[in-house]
Amino acid sequence: MGKNGVVVGGLFCLIASMSWGAMFPVAEGAFQRIDPIYFSFFRYLIGSLLLAVILLMKEGKSAFRLEGKGKSLVFFGSMAFTVYNLLVFLGQSSLPGTGTIIASLMEAMMPMISVLVFWIYKHKTPNRFTMISMLVSFAGALLVITKGDLHFLLMAKSSLLPVGVIFAGVVGWVIYTMGGNHFSTWSALRYSTLSCLFGTIVSLIVVSAATALGFLSFPALSTILSVKYELAFMVLLPGIAALLCWNAGIKLLTPLNGILFINFVPLTTLAILVFQGYHITMVEVMGTFLVIAALLFNNLSQRRSQQKKSVKLVKAIT
Repeated sequence: MGKNGVVVGGLFCLIASMSWGAMFPVAEGAFQRIDPIYFSFFRYLIGSLLLAVILLMKEGKSAFRLEGKGKSLVFFGSMAFTVYNLLVFLGQSSLPGTGTIIASLMEAMMPMISVLVFWIYKHKTPNRFTMISMLVSFAGALLVITKGDLHFLLMAKSSLLPVGVIFAGVVGWVIYTMGGNHFSTWSALRYSTLSCLFGTIVSLIVVSAATALGFLSFPALSTILSVKYELAFMVLLPGIAALLCWNAGIKLLTPLNGILFINFVPLTTLAILVFQGYHITMVEVMGTFLVIAALLFNNLSQRRSQQKKSVKLVKAIT
């Protein structure tokens, strides 16, 4: 890959990460006028339809064939566009102010959370350096959640549930990302579109049931229109553009290099919050940089491990 490929790939990953970092403060403003569940649902309802049009134009009708993978699409689509989409913003809205930073940090911790999920699912114990990195990243997140006061864990039980909801949502996206391996012969656009369509259908069922049972109320048209700009941003940038840019950037840079750009998620969130007038404590800054440092050092460890494997392979061949 030439220098231009590296630059373009880096630009794609940067756009995606900064878009994801900006979506939490933007969503926070919308939650003051509309229920987070319905806001999240409308986001991917529109997004899935737009993705379907893009897929039809680029790959044709044949790309919509399930090829016997319908159940997998429903499962992985539900993990991302029902579990992640609904739970992350529900948890964020339940934690005014700090929820924005916590949700952003959880997003940045996805590489570490994926190691944890893989450990549980495959029973493959990570190496010592990765274990230390995981502990450091979770310690950093804990600093932000508690603002340095560990008594918070005992006194604010009502705040722990939303944090757990955000974490569960992020785990859903990690599982969805791992599910991409089951669709290796499909394009990233095809997997993204069909999984998004099925996940949105599941979300429709969940939201409709919750509304029928009285847990949710369908927002008035005036309420929906009051968040039209926030909704447009969420659909076009963190939704479609970020998804496509990230997949294209990862393909150009490789996952090992591209994943480093996830650090721009919490940094973008913090920058926007400062601009909006939010007072960020030194503890929150320290916690955020602990998470970033853990990801960087773990990435460095993975690079060294790959280099050692490459050297051994060369020696074995020669």
